[in-house]
Order: sequence, then structure tokens, then C-alpha cells
Amino acid sequence: MTVLVTGATGTVGRHLVHQLLAEGHQVRALTRDPERADLPEGVEVVRGDTTDAESLRAAFTGVTAAHLINFGHTYRPLTNGAAIAALAEQAGVRRVTMLGGWEEGTLEPAVRASTLEWTQLRPGEFMANTLDDWGPPLRAEGVVREPHGDRPSAPVHEADIAAVAATALTRDGHHGRTYPLTGPEVITPRDKVRHLAEATGRDLVFEELTPDQARALWTEQPPALRIFRIAPGGPAEKAAFVVDLYGQIPDAGRTTTDTVERVTGRPARTFAQWAVEHADAFRPTS
Repeated sequence: MTVLVTGATGTVGRHLVHQLLAEGHQVRALTRDPERADLPEGVEVVRGDTTDAESLRAAFTGVTAAHLINFGHTYRPLTNGAAIAALAEQAGVRRVTMLGGWEEGTLEPAVRASTLEWTQLRPGEFMANTLDDWGPPLRAEGVVREPHGDRPSAPVHEADIAAVAATALTRDGHHGRTYPLTGPEVITPRDKVRHLAEATGRDLVFEELTPDQARALWTEQPPALRIFRIAPGGPAEKAAFVVDLYGQIPDAGRTTTDTVERVTGRPARTFAQWAVEHADAFRPTS
């Protein structure tokens, strides 16, 4: 079968492309910049942007299934979901997965109301967010400075999200399902730093900030935190939003599920495994 992967060069999309290829499927990869995609040989790379529905018309042609993301390159929810769902139906796409972002946009309700066979993927915290959030300070100083160092979360490995998507796209039995996706354990920022220290062989430190210290620091020097970039308001409002969120992690964000194992047949990867795979990203570059 031919599978279209939108967001093909992103955190999950790149893993999904590799997994579908390994299973013998034809893969069409959608990206805004094909020249810089750096995807494996055998992948059909096409230009398109999820925020421009018309750019997807040709990409959907001849596709059996499609992995859709509900956000554009700014991480904001799509406003053109109805147009995307209609184009997919017109092209004869049969099955889709929808990867949710920060909040639901127009894509999910439009797909649910369509004739497409759909599966909704709802991951919590991505382990990969640690690369952007902590990579620079750990490489430079070996220190992470944040509030609420004991806040619990159940982060999921991006390759596990892709594995669930690949299964839902290529096998029966997943239509109409919404899958909450987490890792296999609840851990804290202090635990993450410890795992990264073990993986890198470095003496890494978590430095606890008070909420007031964090708000002041992040207002003056907005961090690379992914959640910070999509939080509402200016620097002060963004900083307050993130500090408050870190202090009140919702139940869904700190409760593990067995979805990955139930859908794929193998256990979800741990953060310790992820840390070993990405250890070089947390070592000094010189």
C-alpha cells in the first residue's frame, strides 16, 4: 500500500517513514522543503504544507492511507481541517491517523465526520522535547534550571508513537479508536537528569528554581522550551503559563497507559533507553 506521511521530517514523521519502509510499504513524504528532507532512498518526497490544503491535492492522489498532523510549522492547530478531510475523501484515501498537537483544531472533528477510517493518536509529553529544552543548557553548563523538579510525567518515545501510527495505518481493527500514548513509567525531571548523566557519563545537575525565580528568568530570557513557544501571550504571560502548568500536571499527563504494548505487541521504550540513544546530544560539542 502507499502511505502519505505529513510532517515527514518531524519528530514522529521521520520515525514513521522508516518504519513503513521497513515493513515494505510505499511511502510518500510531505514536507515544506523537499531539498532538505534527507529521507531514505525509495521515499517519494513531495512538497506541501498542511496549512495550505490545496497543496495536498496531488499528495493524496493514489494514496491508500495517510498520517495527518493537526498543526502547522508554528505548532498552532489547523483551521482548514474540513478542506483537508474533503480532499482526502475525494482522492479515495481509505484510512488515516491523526496526531494531536497542543490542542484540538478543525482537523479532528472534520475527519471524524467523514467517511474515512480514522484513528486518533493523543500522546502526552514527547521524550524528544528534551533535546530542544535541555540540550543547550546541558551541553554548555551541565545544569538544568527549572521549578517543580519533582513533577511527575509519563513521557512517550517518539518511535513508539510512530509504531502505533504504522500499525493503525496498515492493519485492521483501529477505526474509531482514540489512543492515549505514554511511556511505561512515571518519572520526574530529576529522574531524567539522572538518566542523562548515566547515559553521557557526565556529572549533570538539576537546579531547583522557585516559581518566582523561574518566571523572572524566563521573562528576561525566554527558553527554548517547546511549550513556551506555543503558550499564549508575551514573555511574562508565557513564563507564568509554563510555571503554573508545571505545578499542576493534569492526571492524563502523569498516568501511564499500556496502549503502545496493546497495539504494537511490544513494551513501550523507557526514558533510560531514549537517553542512551541520544547521549551525544547532551555532551559538549567541543
